[in-house]
Amino acid sequence: MSKDLNSPFRTKTVEQSIRDTEEPEHALRKSLSAWDLTVFGVGVIIGTGIFVLTGIAARNNAGPATSVAFVAAGIVCALAALCYAEFASTVPVAGSAYTFSYASIGELPAWIIGWDLVLEFALGTAVVAVGWSGYVRHLMSTNLGWDMPTALSGPDEGGTFDLLAFLLVLLLTAILVVGTKLSARITAIVVAIKVTVVLLVIVAGLFFIKADNYSPFIPPAQPQPAGSGLTAPLVQVLFGYAPTNFGVMGIFTAASLIFFAFIGFDVVATAAEETKNPQRDMPRGILGSLIICTVLYVAVTLVVTGMQKYTEMSASAPLAEAFKSVNQPFFSGAISLGAAVGLITVCMILLLGQTRVFFAMSRDGLLPRVFSVTHPKFRTPYRATILLGSVIAVIAGFTSLEKLAELVNIGTLFAFVVVALGVIVLRRTRPDLHRAFRTPWVPVVPILSIAASFWLMLNLPVETWIRFGIWMVIGFVVYFLYGRHNSRLAKEGMDARY
Repeated sequence: MSKDLNSPFRTKTVEQSIRDTEEPEHALRKSLSAWDLTVFGVGVIIGTGIFVLTGIAARNNAGPATSVAFVAAGIVCALAALCYAEFASTVPVAGSAYTFSYASIGELPAWIIGWDLVLEFALGTAVVAVGWSGYVRHLMSTNLGWDMPTALSGPDEGGTFDLLAFLLVLLLTAILVVGTKLSARITAIVVAIKVTVVLLVIVAGLFFIKADNYSPFIPPAQPQPAGSGLTAPLVQVLFGYAPTNFGVMGIFTAASLIFFAFIGFDVVATAAEETKNPQRDMPRGILGSLIICTVLYVAVTLVVTGMQKYTEMSASAPLAEAFKSVNQPFFSGAISLGAAVGLITVCMILLLGQTRVFFAMSRDGLLPRVFSVTHPKFRTPYRATILLGSVIAVIAGFTSLEKLAELVNIGTLFAFVVVALGVIVLRRTRPDLHRAFRTPWVPVVPILSIAASFWLMLNLPVETWIRFGIWMVIGFVVYFLYGRHNSRLAKEGMDARY
């Protein structure tokens, strides 16, 4: 712990963090295994990315070499995953990057990353719920002839309220209140369906591959249209660098896009406190889910770009359209159904991640402590879950979040940077700590993770940086008006003085 308990950079020791998890009123039930964590990871990673981004990246950025772009994006995530795995096994406490930062860099950076994660997971949950609603409305209309009233179809469809998205978030909130083991079982069932659909695409698609569709594997480079104003990538504004489509550099342009298909593996770390053997199981869950999803992503991309010429691929439903192009409507329908079912687990696990970060911040006193009380029977943070679930349900029901969704991307990358930095700092300040899993080649791997994540952040539009900056400024105000004075570390400092 930092000697100066009045400093906003005071740190909370790993031992103190672990002791906090033993308070009966604020303790979570340990019920998750390595298998549960891996299922959680696969459940949240395999979502709209594999069903949508494959087509966008292949058609606009990399052609058949999109499979290589998935490998590149997977390597960036793997660098961050190695850092997450060390922290999650060393500090097995709810809160993920927030808790890790509190133990290494200090309270103010921890608050900022926690504030960032609250935004990331909240908007991510709402965006996925709205996307799920769109898939379900499409399936009901095309297969059953049922059409939702326009007024209840959401702002994106010209309505005022998205009833399906609202109800989905409320249902998942109730499931998470009952317990993470129940949510893990439901997730396992849905993930089984989702992975079955992905394997169906791979196996069935093999019979329709045409070698000519792979030529050229890396299409000739083309300059991207120059952005302007707030829509231009920050890297272009700062350095005059304009990304290219296709060619070798187009692979990295595609990687910066499809990187977001991997968002979610970090959510696994938020469940560290509810894991039976976190020192062993957290690294397995984080790295295992990432490896599985990377292999599936690469295989699907190779099959789909072999089935249909990349120039003809659909930007909205590439997998389903690829099977339509070879006159296989059954597989096309199965893929659409799998996408709709699969988004349920993405939404649930993002909501789980947010409630655990909020719970950890509340238990530390940076948010009102009333939200860190766990349910006497289910041992879940039911107050935080009900509050956040209700707010997100309303956001999903009333708001069009197409632009705000970019904040999810920058928030995730910012968390990656902070966690990698935290690994370097904690290795220097607490070399005595037992680390069940050690990130290899420190500080090289964390520095590479920071550099790769920051590069992808620079490729985001200026307007995204501005919105992110505004949210961070609000976070600073809340911390200095409330969190700094109500933090448990601050009160311990006062008790020590008097």
